[in-house]
Amino acid sequence: MRFIAGTFDTGRGSWAGSDWRPREAQDILADDAARIWTTGFEPGEVRRDSGHRGQAELFAIGCCLATREEFSAARAAAERGPWTAAMRLPGSCLTVVRDRTGLRIAGDRAGTVTVYWIPVREGVLWATAAAPLAAFAEAEPDPAVLLSAFMVRGVDVLATDSHFRTVRRVPPGHILVLSPGRQLRTEAAPALTAKTSFEEGATAVRETITNAVGRRVTSSGPISSDLSGGVDSGTVTSLAAARGPLLAVTYTDARMSQQDDMRYAERIAHDHPQITHTTIDGTRAGVQHFDGLQDPAVLPFTDTPSFTLGLLAIKAAQLAPATAHGSRAHLTGRGGDDVLDAVPTMAIDQYRAGHREQALRRTAAFARTRRAALWPVLGQAARTQRTPYPQALAALADTINAGPERTAQPGPGTSAAQMLTWCGSGAATAWLTRPGRAVVADLVTARAHTARPDTTPGALHERLALELMGDGHTTFDQISRQQWGLQVHAPLLDDLVVDACHAIPGYARTRPGDFKPLARAAFTGHVPDYLLHRRTKTAFTSSLFAGLRTNAPALRRILDRSLLAQAGLLDSSKALASLDSAARGEPAPLAALHALIVTELWLATLPTARTTWWETTTAHAQEAAR
Repeated sequence: MRFIAGTFDTGRGSWAGSDWRPREAQDILADDAARIWTTGFEPGEVRRDSGHRGQAELFAIGCCLATREEFSAARAAAERGPWTAAMRLPGSCLTVVRDRTGLRIAGDRAGTVTVYWIPVREGVLWATAAAPLAAFAEAEPDPAVLLSAFMVRGVDVLATDSHFRTVRRVPPGHILVLSPGRQLRTEAAPALTAKTSFEEGATAVRETITNAVGRRVTSSGPISSDLSGGVDSGTVTSLAAARGPLLAVTYTDARMSQQDDMRYAERIAHDHPQITHTTIDGTRAGVQHFDGLQDPAVLPFTDTPSFTLGLLAIKAAQLAPATAHGSRAHLTGRGGDDVLDAVPTMAIDQYRAGHREQALRRTAAFARTRRAALWPVLGQAARTQRTPYPQALAALADTINAGPERTAQPGPGTSAAQMLTWCGSGAATAWLTRPGRAVVADLVTARAHTARPDTTPGALHERLALELMGDGHTTFDQISRQQWGLQVHAPLLDDLVVDACHAIPGYARTRPGDFKPLARAAFTGHVPDYLLHRRTKTAFTSSLFAGLRTNAPALRRILDRSLLAQAGLLDSSKALASLDSAARGEPAPLAALHALIVTELWLATLPTARTTWWETTTAHAQEAAR
């Protein structure tokens, strides 16, 4: 697994004299105060502008799409003082600004590049992956984070934590600031795009997304893309085809073929001469959800538990044409729902912003589209509006602590109302033992103590959804690189794209009864009209049920060996009962089952030895001398 790591000397005798470095790492920066290494990155993925002696330096590591002039201008801006511009380069990469005051290190807003850190010898060791830091510090996985990730919703489970005890996380959209003789701190990186209207913002959305896609096409060599037939992948593929030839891959199966995805995908491919279109039928290929999980020892490891493990065989079949094509980058439409659409609770943000009549109309339209009774939905929206977020979190913690008998079971027509709550728990909390409930409740209580009372539900849910998508993309890319040697890109998650889209308030990005009007406003004339007017969206639940049923024996073995159950936090018999229900096609918490399975696989394959990730400088010197 590739990652970037570095150290900083606080001036009190820190890492500068240490004998450890990442295994097989390349030196990017080495002086008395700071070091930076990369593991698994190609030379072209590391960019550096040093200016003149004593001036600020700018590093960008990963997919930096800035032109030479843009990169130099960003460094010059950092030299003059407004260094935040250097943290918003085109693409998706780690950025580091080094000047006389120290280092400023930033990932991105979506969390596709995340920064973690631990204290070492009164200094700081940081990395873009938590597992190497955990191995160095001999830190154990944090069960509260692992369980809460799929037991609760509307809770910032990670905040400044990671999946390991003592390993700290810099929240996406924040900057790690390291200065000699001063305590480490994090700062929010302000968006570069000021708040704007729907009409004015649509132009910026088109420009940033077009650049994010186009620059990848012109810089990557042979390229491929997902083409599901949906608005997001269809837009990315159409924009890419306007810049050069590419291979578009559509995945389907016996159940999905009954939907209209294939019709849209075929029409898009037909209308773009630059597209070579190929279709993979999962039924004919003999692949399903949860195939290939019989032997955890051979599974790829990712820095966080990855839902992609449940799709491993499907993704292998889907990406096979791209690897055979020699693709250097595979484009996806991941993130479209997070930047071109908005969460339901944005209606409450709209109400709080003073647009009360519009907010009420939006809520009523939401109830109609969900075929739910109006008054329960309006009532829940009113309760959420009146309740401060810390209070809602404290109430959730009490409910979890009280046990499953206090967990509200959704009745007919209540699911729409639940989508307008601050936070909640699902049916999977019934799997928790009493100690397990205490662990999750304690984490929720801790978040209640630090939550800001001025938080709004729409902004909160939008950020959490974006970070969840960013993490999912990162682990998919990690698996793809390990298994198939293929880079996976999500242009819609780039910082500049997120900034441009989120500059339009969420309640203005959508309209009741409409589907992604921002995409239509931004790309009419650039993307086929029939795609932008699509109103349907395919669900994959039936395929998921089929995979669960076929692979139930292997999944039962995973849950029988549950490490969370061995720790006394989970009642595996209850989780197995839910698995059996799902295999029979009965109602079951499918997302939680999927999350539990990949979490158990992650725990079972976690490399914890320091020497897995790190080597001594002596060993490195001996190896180099051979």
